[in-house]
Amino acid sequence: MKWDKREVSPEQVKEISNKYGCDLLTASILARRGHNSSNAIRYFLEDDILSLRNPFALDGMEDAVERILAAKDEGEKVLVFGDGDVDGITGTALLAGYLESLGMDVTWRIPTGDESYGLSKEAVEEFAAKDGTLIITVDCGISRFSEVRRAAELSIDVIVTDHHEPQDELPEALVIINPKLKNSSYPFRDLSGCGVAFKLVCALRFAGRSDLYGQQICLLNTRPVNDAWIIEIAKIRNLQVINTLTETIVPGMISIGETRLPAFLEGQHICCWDAALHKQTIAKLFGKGVEFGLFDISVQISKEIPQTAGQSLLRIKELSKIAKYSDRELSELDVLINLFTSYSRLIEKNNSSTMPMEENYDIQLAALGTIADIMPLLDENRIIVKRGLESLEKKPRQGILQLLHKLDLTGRKYDTKDISWRLCPAINAARRMGSAQTAADLFFEKDPVKREKLAAELTSMNENRKELEEETWAIAEPMAYKSFTEYEEKLAIVYSEKINKGVTGLMAQRTARQFNVPSIAVSLGEETCSGSLRSARGFNVCSLLEQCSDLFIDSGGHQAAGGFSMEMKNWDSFIDRLKVVSAGMEFEKAQDEEIIKIDAELPHDYLSPEILKLIDRFEPYGKDNDQLIFMTKNITVKEINFIGKPESKHLKMTLDAGKHKWPALYWQNADRVTNGEFTVNDKVDVVFNITRDYFRGNETPQMMIMDLKKN
Repeated sequence: MKWDKREVSPEQVKEISNKYGCDLLTASILARRGHNSSNAIRYFLEDDILSLRNPFALDGMEDAVERILAAKDEGEKVLVFGDGDVDGITGTALLAGYLESLGMDVTWRIPTGDESYGLSKEAVEEFAAKDGTLIITVDCGISRFSEVRRAAELSIDVIVTDHHEPQDELPEALVIINPKLKNSSYPFRDLSGCGVAFKLVCALRFAGRSDLYGQQICLLNTRPVNDAWIIEIAKIRNLQVINTLTETIVPGMISIGETRLPAFLEGQHICCWDAALHKQTIAKLFGKGVEFGLFDISVQISKEIPQTAGQSLLRIKELSKIAKYSDRELSELDVLINLFTSYSRLIEKNNSSTMPMEENYDIQLAALGTIADIMPLLDENRIIVKRGLESLEKKPRQGILQLLHKLDLTGRKYDTKDISWRLCPAINAARRMGSAQTAADLFFEKDPVKREKLAAELTSMNENRKELEEETWAIAEPMAYKSFTEYEEKLAIVYSEKINKGVTGLMAQRTARQFNVPSIAVSLGEETCSGSLRSARGFNVCSLLEQCSDLFIDSGGHQAAGGFSMEMKNWDSFIDRLKVVSAGMEFEKAQDEEIIKIDAELPHDYLSPEILKLIDRFEPYGKDNDQLIFMTKNITVKEINFIGKPESKHLKMTLDAGKHKWPALYWQNADRVTNGEFTVNDKVDVVFNITRDYFRGNETPQMMIMDLKKN
């Protein structure tokens, strides 16, 4: 293995440390990982729930909220239709549960048994027969053209909430909320399906408990420049800037009627900071007969944010956390906007009539969906997952609690591995075994006895799924080797009527990992087949789906994973098409030698339990945010034990760093000791992660060694 600690300039590290108030080690890791923008750094150093992005920044959000509130007022029947995986089930539970808490007539549905992915015409027609009038999709719908059209024919409105890659054409839904829409104004595109549903619920909560919902407010500021004055105004709706106006006025040169101000401000509530000062300025510019009806918001804001009391906007900018994380110099108007939105969100939070625990339960679900769908753990996903895991640790939501008990995961600090390796597979097992309804029922069931039974069923299904996976892999692996050669080592495909469609994703993933090429697994039926794709080496599988789209009944996915269904009459054409498509595939350049990218070299004095604070700061770990990798030199091997059954392949060691001795595990490398490469009392250089070990309720930090070199 090659060790690579990328050089970063000391000046850059000091600049990050000084600007953002973090220690030099944290600053060096941020720089080495390429997190140089203020926005990127903000989500590693801050985790306040108020730092989540405004849900109304998502295109179509206010329209969706208005339609749902109208359905509530009119007592309409509403159907929440979600996907049957973890992301879809958690999103369905989150949204349907919230609508139910509003007293709405809401039902929910997910594909189960042999039903295909996504909204179906059968579901639409059955809902219409029950006099339903509004369908909201979760984690699906962006590719369901005929189904949405059928709903319209039956006088049913459809709100699509999804996060899958849209095609050039969009379904004719009433509203589509998807951060991946072309030309979307939302600044973060990688929300999960449950994350999008979470945003919709946040918007609905704002609408239900804030007097500002749907109201337009103008924020006004004046400031001198040379011999003139600048009047700058931002028009705000749902805490989003929807329009701005800037006028430069020389005193006494023009009347107010000759400016754009009257038209812009007509009928608006006008707020400012220090109204007396701005009234003097306006009188100086246009005469004492001109008044704007300014409302001074400084008094109210200073009650909620005491450090702003008696301060100017320029002084507040120096104190502002938001200003610290801006990549551009903030104007006084920017500071006023940030003050107003922060104040409004604090008031909303403090005056909430909703039990805080309900919102904690929502963010638990959003965290599960984000982790399960392998979303990048960057930007606001970091807050969603971090706060969700913290909430899960304190008081798990019913349904999740019972499953955690069955999996022996209670009474500990949770990380993404606990969720992605143990909890999510148990939930997903229901879908893979053809009974996604069982997992969904667990999240909706109100009877504690029945919840216990459902949790037990899921754990049993998960064990059966593991057996099915191994049985299926015995069929798929020889086929994967054969196809790997046939497709010139660019693609692998496995297919059989013996492959259960519930494990096609697992087979595709396993094949992709073993052969390091994009892989496809297909369950063949008599009339139709269904397949899953998984990426490798940075290849975008959506491009493969697009090149075969004319052959599919439906398809969809992300860059790293996708799926499709197809009539068997198109099978031969599909295989022929794959040969052509695979020939043109290009991948990220493979490395001749595995490279370990080191985040920091730690002196022995840094190897204390205090280092866990740094580990926690960079959590949660996952896609696009790997675990921190450290290097330390000249550390002493004090003890070596061999572990593993039936053959001792692993090492459990104690490493002496001076003040502290560290337990360390080194997997699959016992032979390095038996071969004499190193032994007790040797001094070695090591590359490692740091984790927590839990034993009988006690927590101990330990090293997970990735590589070791004797001095």
